[in-house]
Amino acid sequence: MNILTIDAGTTNTRTLLWRAGAVVAQAQLETGVRNTAIDGHNGALKQALRDTIASVLASAGIAPSEVNLAVASGMITSPMGVREVPHLPAPAGLAQLAQGMQAVDLPDVLAQPLWLIPGVRNQHGAVGLHNVEAMDMMRGEETEVVALLERLQLRGAATLIMPGSHTKLISVDEQRRILGCSTTIAGELLQAITQHTLIKQSVDGGFAQTLVPKMLLAGAAAAQKTGLARACFSVRTLGQFSAIECNERANFLMGAVLSGDLLALRNSTAIQMRPDSPLVITGKPMLRQALGLLIEEHGFFYGKRIIVDDQQQDCLAGHGALLIAAARGLISPQETV
Repeated sequence: MNILTIDAGTTNTRTLLWRAGAVVAQAQLETGVRNTAIDGHNGALKQALRDTIASVLASAGIAPSEVNLAVASGMITSPMGVREVPHLPAPAGLAQLAQGMQAVDLPDVLAQPLWLIPGVRNQHGAVGLHNVEAMDMMRGEETEVVALLERLQLRGAATLIMPGSHTKLISVDEQRRILGCSTTIAGELLQAITQHTLIKQSVDGGFAQTLVPKMLLAGAAAAQKTGLARACFSVRTLGQFSAIECNERANFLMGAVLSGDLLALRNSTAIQMRPDSPLVITGKPMLRQALGLLIEEHGFFYGKRIIVDDQQQDCLAGHGALLIAAARGLISPQETV
């Protein structure tokens, strides 16, 4: 079978063509629902879908009519996507996600129906100041969680840490169901401070290239003691009045920003986190290393830590989409491995 999986988020659209559980071709464009918000319509998103689909089909040498199934996840299921699919209330796992899939006809994008995978929200009623911290949601990460738990063959409850533009802290139970999540904008904050504030000059507008544990931990300690805003300005002070190098200053800034994720991990009521909970850490190598070190040195967390490698997290959204499609009965389990 020829299967398309589409991961369309806020800023990027990535399309993969799978055959017998292996990626045959892939294409990505820096277009997402952000463009819908800016333009007031989803024309750019649909064009990105058309272009990435055409690219992978051309690379594989197959015609559009030879596609057997198309599955999508991410912000494409939001009101700014191609059709809104309501979030599923937690707890939600493979069975619930499969049952919640919806097919949409997009004749101006592809001939086959596009199956959309719903996101997941924390199970709460009306939201107000009394319970807003306990409420959260995801679109796209739920599909990655399905694939990651399968690849790791994880048994038992755990907390997943998935940094990116946003950091998702996700609690799962023994049945591999998502119990809830807590989101921070750590990645966006780090980028904004690094490239769009006075601190840009102190780090040459770039991120840490190699990990410097002493500086990372110092930045985290500073933010915990005097707050993120003060710790950030200390980066400028270090640049003007010390011999500390640029990469070290970038480590200090990264530690200051990421320390907020540890605070959320420990105190957020949106996830069921205990000090002995196993922690699974994904993301880019630098962020994986940094978060692993910060957690190790924190003292509160003493559960088993699993640092996911590049191979284990490759094409997670696509693999998760295949697993969910198989659970729905759209493809055979053999197409997922």
